[in-house]
Amino acid sequence: MERYSIIHEKNSREIVLLRGSGCVYTKCTFCDYYSDSCKNEEENFRLNSKVLENVTGIFQNLEVINSGSVFELDKNTVELIKKVCKQKNIHTIHFESHYLYNNRIADLRKEFSDFTLKMKLGLETFDYDFRENVLKKGIKEKSPEKISENFDEANFLFGIKGQTVESIRNDIELGLKYFERICINIMCENSTSVKPDKELIKAFIKEIYPIYKDNDRADILINNTDFGVGD
Repeated sequence: MERYSIIHEKNSREIVLLRGSGCVYTKCTFCDYYSDSCKNEEENFRLNSKVLENVTGIFQNLEVINSGSVFELDKNTVELIKKVCKQKNIHTIHFESHYLYNNRIADLRKEFSDFTLKMKLGLETFDYDFRENVLKKGIKEKSPEKISENFDEANFLFGIKGQTVESIRNDIELGLKYFERICINIMCENSTSVKPDKELIKAFIKEIYPIYKDNDRADILINNTDFGVGD
């Protein structure tokens, strides 16, 4: 499992994959990512400390991800993130969170007031019916304005049966309208029952990828390890 990498293209930053207590939601039909978790906080902190030792501050910009939300990291790890970022003169930190923690984000921003905090939401799509009835994301809000209210960035997931080139293009345009940055993820084979739509992915690469590949506000991950972390 690779847990540290450097992203050189688009919004250059370091990225660390830490381990927390695990996603409290675990109902997303497409995700088996939550298996990277441990209930023992001491063991998590020990592992996370080793990962954070790699951080150099080369771009003064750090993205922190874990299988779930930042709120599921132990307190010692959170304090160490602050300490490392101060030592390495990092001014911008990116965290991820499920929408169910929406009402805790304001307090997290206060806690990290010494830094510019960028919160990323795993939205997957603005299509409410697909998001809630197929992907089971647990985001009951329909309004793009309200969904993006406390978040700066969003993850989208494309390449699943039921989506179309048109729906993908619409999601990307709405994402760029309501968020500072978006991360486009293409569905990869995993242990869940949700499978990639290979024909749709081919259409994405041919028709949509060329339009957005050079957009500085859009990261595009054809493979889920394209950021250099994971396995």
